[in-house]
Amino acid sequence: MLVISDHPDDDPIGLLPCPVPLRRLPSPLFSAEEYQLAPLVILDDRSYPAFTLRHMPHRPGLILTLADPGDDTVHPRAAAIGAEAVLRTGQDLSWLHLRLRLHEATDCHYAHWEELLTGPPPPPRT
Repeated sequence: MLVISDHPDDDPIGLLPCPVPLRRLPSPLFSAEEYQLAPLVILDDRSYPAFTLRHMPHRPGLILTLADPGDDTVHPRAAAIGAEAVLRTGQDLSWLHLRLRLHEATDCHYAHWEELLTGPPPPPRT
Protein backbone atom coordinates (compact mmCIF):
# COMPACT_ATOMS: atom_id res chain seq x y z
CA MET A 1 0.00 0.00 0.00
CA LEU A 2 1.24 3.47 -0.84
CA VAL A 3 0.66 6.26 1.68
CA ILE A 4 1.22 9.73 0.20
CA SER A 5 1.79 12.24 2.96
CA ASP A 6 3.88 15.38 3.28
CA HIS A 7 3.15 15.48 7.01
CA PRO A 8 6.03 14.46 9.30
CA ASP A 9 3.80 12.10 11.32
CA ASP A 10 4.64 8.46 10.52
CA ASP A 11 1.00 7.43 10.87
CA PRO A 12 -1.14 10.33 9.57
CA ILE A 13 -4.48 8.52 9.88
CA GLY A 14 -3.89 5.82 12.47
CA LEU A 15 -3.27 2.78 10.26
CA LEU A 16 -0.58 1.21 12.40
CA PRO A 17 -0.34 -1.64 13.07
CA CYS A 18 -1.09 -2.54 9.47
CA PRO A 19 -1.41 -6.08 8.07
CA VAL A 20 0.19 -5.12 4.73
CA PRO A 21 3.49 -3.43 3.94
CA LEU A 22 3.26 0.35 3.80
CA ARG A 23 5.37 2.56 1.60
CA ARG A 24 5.10 6.15 2.82
CA LEU A 25 6.34 8.89 0.50
CA PRO A 26 5.86 12.66 0.22
CA SER A 27 3.81 13.78 -2.77
CA PRO A 28 6.77 14.87 -4.94
CA LEU A 29 8.70 11.59 -4.50
CA PHE A 30 6.42 8.74 -5.51
CA SER A 31 6.68 7.51 -9.08
CA ALA A 32 3.78 7.14 -11.49
CA GLU A 33 4.56 3.42 -11.60
CA GLU A 34 4.39 3.09 -7.79
CA TYR A 35 1.09 4.96 -7.86
CA GLN A 36 -0.42 2.68 -10.52
CA LEU A 37 0.91 -0.61 -9.11
CA ALA A 38 0.00 -0.08 -5.44
CA PRO A 39 -3.03 -2.19 -4.45
CA LEU A 40 -4.29 0.76 -2.42
CA VAL A 41 -3.26 4.42 -2.22
CA ILE A 42 -3.96 6.56 0.84
CA LEU A 43 -3.60 10.30 0.18
CA ASP A 44 -3.23 12.59 3.18
CA ASP A 45 -5.45 15.62 2.52
CA ARG A 46 -2.62 17.94 3.57
CA SER A 47 -0.75 16.65 0.50
CA TYR A 48 -3.69 17.21 -1.86
CA PRO A 49 -2.39 20.45 -3.49
CA ALA A 50 1.01 18.93 -4.33
CA PHE A 51 -0.69 15.71 -5.48
CA THR A 52 -2.95 17.55 -7.93
CA LEU A 53 0.08 19.24 -9.48
CA ARG A 54 1.30 15.77 -10.49
CA HIS A 55 -1.83 15.22 -12.70
CA MET A 56 -2.04 11.55 -11.78
CA PRO A 57 -4.70 9.51 -13.61
CA HIS A 58 -7.78 8.26 -11.81
CA ARG A 59 -7.42 4.74 -10.49
CA PRO A 60 -9.34 2.33 -8.28
CA GLY A 61 -8.27 2.12 -4.68
CA LEU A 62 -7.49 5.81 -4.03
CA ILE A 63 -8.64 6.96 -0.59
CA LEU A 64 -8.38 10.54 0.68
CA THR A 65 -7.83 11.08 4.39
CA LEU A 66 -8.91 14.25 6.15
CA ALA A 67 -7.41 15.67 9.32
CA ASP A 68 -9.94 18.51 9.74
CA PRO A 69 -13.36 16.96 10.49
CA GLY A 70 -15.08 20.29 9.76
CA ASP A 71 -13.80 20.60 6.17
CA ASP A 72 -16.85 20.57 3.90
CA THR A 73 -14.82 20.95 0.69
CA VAL A 74 -13.38 17.45 0.90
CA HIS A 75 -16.00 15.59 -1.14
CA PRO A 76 -15.72 17.74 -4.31
CA ARG A 77 -11.92 17.50 -4.04
CA ALA A 78 -12.13 13.74 -3.59
CA ALA A 79 -14.37 13.46 -6.65
CA ALA A 80 -11.96 15.61 -8.67
CA ILE A 81 -9.12 13.10 -8.17
CA GLY A 82 -11.31 10.01 -8.46
CA ALA A 83 -11.04 8.96 -4.82
CA GLU A 84 -13.41 6.17 -3.92
CA ALA A 85 -13.66 7.10 -0.23
CA VAL A 86 -12.90 9.82 2.29
CA LEU A 87 -11.64 8.91 5.76
CA ARG A 88 -11.58 11.36 8.62
CA THR A 89 -8.85 11.14 11.22
CA GLY A 90 -10.21 9.43 14.32
CA GLN A 91 -12.92 7.64 12.31
CA ASP A 92 -13.41 3.92 12.83
CA LEU A 93 -11.02 2.32 10.33
CA SER A 94 -12.27 -1.25 10.73
CA TRP A 95 -13.58 -1.42 7.14
CA LEU A 96 -10.19 -0.25 5.87
CA HIS A 97 -8.37 -2.85 7.98
CA LEU A 98 -10.74 -5.50 6.58
CA ARG A 99 -9.95 -4.36 3.07
CA LEU A 100 -6.22 -4.49 3.77
CA ARG A 101 -6.53 -8.02 5.14
CA LEU A 102 -8.46 -9.08 2.02
CA HIS A 103 -5.69 -7.69 -0.17
CA GLU A 104 -3.10 -9.51 1.91
CA ALA A 105 -5.04 -12.77 2.00
CA THR A 106 -5.84 -12.83 -1.71
CA ASP A 107 -2.57 -11.26 -2.88
CA CYS A 108 -4.86 -9.29 -5.14
CA HIS A 109 -4.43 -5.96 -6.87
CA TYR A 110 -7.49 -3.71 -7.17
CA ALA A 111 -9.86 -6.22 -5.63
CA HIS A 112 -13.50 -5.25 -5.62
CA TRP A 113 -13.88 -5.87 -1.92
CA GLU A 114 -17.67 -5.44 -1.97
CA GLU A 115 -17.84 -8.39 -4.37
CA LEU A 116 -15.48 -10.39 -2.17
CA LEU A 117 -17.77 -9.84 0.81
CA THR A 118 -21.07 -10.55 -0.98
CA GLY A 119 -20.19 -12.64 -4.03
CA PRO A 120 -19.38 -16.30 -4.39
CA PRO A 121 -16.24 -17.56 -2.68
CA PRO A 122 -13.06 -17.43 -4.72
CA PRO A 123 -11.73 -20.67 -6.16
CA PRO A 124 -9.37 -22.59 -3.89
CA ARG A 125 -5.69 -21.84 -4.22
CA THR A 126 -3.50 -24.61 -5.52
